[in-house]
Amino acid sequence: MQRYIALVHKSGKGQYGVMFPDFAGCVGAGATSDEALDDAREALAFHVEGMRQDREKIPAPRSLEDIRAAKQSWVDWNGAIVAFVALVPARARQERVNVMIDHQLLRAADKRAKTSHQSRSALINTALESYLEA
Repeated sequence: MQRYIALVHKSGKGQYGVMFPDFAGCVGAGATSDEALDDAREALAFHVEGMRQDREKIPAPRSLEDIRAAKQSWVDWNGAIVAFVALVPARARQERVNVMIDHQLLRAADKRAKTSHQSRSALINTALESYLEA
């Protein structure tokens, strides 16, 4: 899974913004840095999907050194926190699978799904995405 460098900025109003030096115009925002990075992850997937539909070339992730050396005037380094955001492919279609899961683990997952107001499948999808991003 490809990881792209993101620059996280905190505004004077307590909001957070995220920009991607590899993708001009692709941004995320949120009330917390975590919310902003979640929004940025979705924005990155949406942006890249649009590029694919337009048959544009998707850039390979650049290193921090390469991004700094490029000296792009629109990249704001002032006060930025550097983060890595994985490019999670947009979900194309759901597929039914038959898997074996430990009984107690499944009960714990069902409990978590219920308290977070999501289905078992949504919880497992989210957990797999998080695991694959790590």
